[in-house]
Amino acid sequence: MPVAEVVGGRDEVYDDGWGSVAAIIRLDAEQFTEEALYGLEAFSHLEVVYHFDRVPVDKVETGARHPRGNTDWPLVGIFAQRGKNRPNRLGVSRCTLLRVDGLDLHVTGLDAVAGTPVLDIKPYLAEFGPRGEVRQPAWSTELMRDYYDAD
Repeated sequence: MPVAEVVGGRDEVYDDGWGSVAAIIRLDAEQFTEEALYGLEAFSHLEVVYHFDRVPVDKVETGARHPRGNTDWPLVGIFAQRGKNRPNRLGVSRCTLLRVDGLDLHVTGLDAVAGTPVLDIKPYLAEFGPRGEVRQPAWSTELMRDYYDAD
């Protein structure tokens, strides 16, 4: 069940330039009071779990595909990429928290469009980041080159 909804930001899904996108994560006032957000303003970043609600069920991928349909990149399984056409249509994003205002979380860099149902919000703690060396293939670095750059 959603706990919030994305307000503002982008209305349409496209792949790059998310870093400068400002949006609001608005908690559901029927479920929560401002008390649910007490102390959150002390954190610089959030982890947000949301539902890719605009992906039709018949477009869900369960096997392998070329990321973004780019045949220059290898054929990889859906669980070896972060595409939106995932089996459970769940997205996870880390964004910058600018301020808390009542039930509104003002953020930048959230890669979810206006109207997206938010399933969970967590403060980002450095201790939950990767431990040890991070390894990833070159194609994923190339894919992400402009993902958070300004529009």
